[in-house]
Amino acid sequence: RDLVRSRGLGDVYKRQMGSLYRLPLGFGWSAGAMRWTDYITPSTLHLGPFVELLIEPFAGVDGLAQLQLGLHEVLVNAVRHGNGCDPAKCLRVRRILTPRWLVWQVQDQGDGVPTQRRSGGLPDCLDAPCGRGIFLIHHCFDDVRWSQRGNRLQVAIQRSRLSGRGPGSLDP
Repeated sequence: RDLVRSRGLGDVYKRQMGSLYRLPLGFGWSAGAMRWTDYITPSTLHLGPFVELLIEPFAGVDGLAQLQLGLHEVLVNAVRHGNGCDPAKCLRVRRILTPRWLVWQVQDQGDGVPTQRRSGGLPDCLDAPCGRGIFLIHHCFDDVRWSQRGNRLQVAIQRSRLSGRGPGSLDP
């Protein structure tokens, strides 16, 4: 396991596993090769460069706007609501690439989102200052899962939704 500092992103750290591993059966996807990369970053709302780093392997693929929007919303929620915008706290992000899925796991250091607030519905009052983020996340990704505690969110999109659309096609 190699921990390296990523250029241009301050204190973002990256650990990458370059070899291919088999997913255990019953993991939710078909068994096949996967690669993952871990990132640790301070809790900040300056997220544009970090989102770009997270989707870097897919640069040039058409239709990334929805993916970018969803990832940005996941990270903003983790910083604002999970870590309370505390720069002393960190976010841990794991990007997992499988033959069929693109997966991101985002964990903050907060107490977690209560179970009743994890659904993807709109708030009763549409003019409320917050409450639309989880709705947006559910519409940007094919699969949204929470840890039991609620401070780790896993979002995934099927490769087939993005493949074959541009020069950087995601077909395995």
